[in-house]
Amino acid sequence: MSSTEPIAVIDFETTGMTPAQGARATEVAIVLLQDGRIVDRFQSLMRTGVHIPGFITQLTGITNAMVAGAPPAESVMRDAARFVGGAQMVAHNASFDSKFWTAELAHADIQATQSFACTVLLSRRLYPEARSHSLGNIIDHLGLPRAGRAHRALADAEMAAFLLARIQRDLRERWRIQDARHDLLCGLQKCARPAVSQWLGRRAALQAESPSSPGR
Repeated sequence: MSSTEPIAVIDFETTGMTPAQGARATEVAIVLLQDGRIVDRFQSLMRTGVHIPGFITQLTGITNAMVAGAPPAESVMRDAARFVGGAQMVAHNASFDSKFWTAELAHADIQATQSFACTVLLSRRLYPEARSHSLGNIIDHLGLPRAGRAHRALADAEMAAFLLARIQRDLRERWRIQDARHDLLCGLQKCARPAVSQWLGRRAALQAESPSSPGR
């Protein structure tokens, strides 16, 4: 397969569920996936001044003392934006991470421009037989490796990248989608589950007719 542009797979740990309710990020990790391989990593705790509730510390292991010594969130997000560059983005449950990406960049006076593909939505369409599509369960269902402690940003970002690589591989080998680029993933995740086979069949045919195009 020809070399493709890298995709940035991101994960946040946070103080709560949504920035709209005042939650802030405590940790961010991004891995760059290219041609099915992780080629670079970025990870940092981040200090926002927002208290981490006890149940979040129990879940993630991230304490208020840990973030008190971390770099300011604005500095971390400027570095994260430089690391991502022009890459498009993927997250497991992207509706969560994309909100924090946009909100934390805004605190650093940076406008978010990337679109997100979601490995939860993609795995629901390609692996409907799975008992659960939470990250740990779908990783186990597919026999993919776990990477460190769950609910820490780098481990979760790496596992989401492993899942994305598997999705791209299965699209090639099972569905003959030779160019599983970000725009195709975004289209697939919007497809109704009963129509997935037909949708992918049309895209494969389009790519066969015009190999240089991902086939929208």
